[in-house]
Amino acid sequence: MTERQHDVVIVGGGLVGASLAIALARHGTRDVALVEAAPPTAMPAVFDQRNLSFAAATVNALAALGVMQKLQAPTGAIRRIHISRQGDFGRVRLDAADYGRDRFGEVVVARDFGAALERRLEELPGLTRYRPATFVGLAETDGLMRQVRLHTGTGEQIIGTRLLVAADGTRSAVRAALGIRTHTHDYDQTLFVARVRAEQAPDGTAYERLTAQGPTALLPRGDRHYGVVHGVPTAEADAVAALDEAAWLARLQASVGWRVGRLLASGERSAYPIARVLADAVIEHRAVVLGNAAQTIHPIGAQGFNLGLRDALTLAELIEAAEDPGAAALLAHYHRRREEDRRRTLAFSDGLARLSANPAPLMRPLRSLGMAAIDASGTLQAYLVGGAMGFRGDVPMLCREVAA
Repeated sequence: MTERQHDVVIVGGGLVGASLAIALARHGTRDVALVEAAPPTAMPAVFDQRNLSFAAATVNALAALGVMQKLQAPTGAIRRIHISRQGDFGRVRLDAADYGRDRFGEVVVARDFGAALERRLEELPGLTRYRPATFVGLAETDGLMRQVRLHTGTGEQIIGTRLLVAADGTRSAVRAALGIRTHTHDYDQTLFVARVRAEQAPDGTAYERLTAQGPTALLPRGDRHYGVVHGVPTAEADAVAALDEAAWLARLQASVGWRVGRLLASGERSAYPIARVLADAVIEHRAVVLGNAAQTIHPIGAQGFNLGLRDALTLAELIEAAEDPGAAALLAHYHRRREEDRRRTLAFSDGLARLSANPAPLMRPLRSLGMAAIDASGTLQAYLVGGAMGFRGDVPMLCREVAA
């Protein structure tokens, strides 16, 4: 028997799922539930020491939702972007001031962002939170309601919802239960993430250094350190993980050069294997798949969370104006609105990852000429900047707003 019914049930309390819950529940006009695997005293594993690059559109939206104001650690402004490839000539340099902007976005530590989301969620008394709870499967459904089976501390229970949202990550159990298949491409890369101190403190420049082994990024954090993301072939990941601090810093120095002077110290390293996982469909009967459950993409260009948040905010925008949040016409409209942004972002991320790692001798002059052309062309730069800032396709209204 169904124990309780909701307008919307979101499975997954990570970055995208929690943001969607806030967007839907902040006005108190919808009965929204959030299913979270982590107990109230813990934070989801995704909220670790990773450095998140928030595009300008993402910053606008999270400020409008009252989340940015809850951050306690200083953020790092991205005012300039410098892109180059090891062994190639040419580079791309972008400056926000050239576009009448103060910054392209912000660097935020995932753990601080998770704490800010939690503080904001606690302010929404109308939000129902099932935690700790895990999605078990789907029960019988009809034309008006999905029946969702959950396992909680007191056993199994069934709840009903007019719209089920799968925001439970790359290995989404909800997506599998809906019968949606995926296509996977293993990049054979592992990304190492750490906090690094250098001779020169961050000045607002984000560096993206591409190599045949994988990308290395230096992101300007707000604590006078850099967030480093270093890609290595998966076959070398164990050896890199075993390096002592001096050898690890020497490896990074060889990759990024001396743009920020000598690298002096590094914090703890975390490693993440990289694969692209794309869902064959993002809508089903009274169900939506979004965020990493819909598309897990290569982190090169830092588009993953920004894309997932635009998924969530588009859905929230449509639900706000609708009587039935799970109506087939609404879900079809959502799919149409997200199609261009999703397609172009996926093409950019995957294309850049493959192109930058291609060792073919002919690719070197072609890449170099391409970078030189972008650096010299205001039109090409503007196209690249628009996508990097999150203003691609049919952008949700919250992404265009700046909170007072």
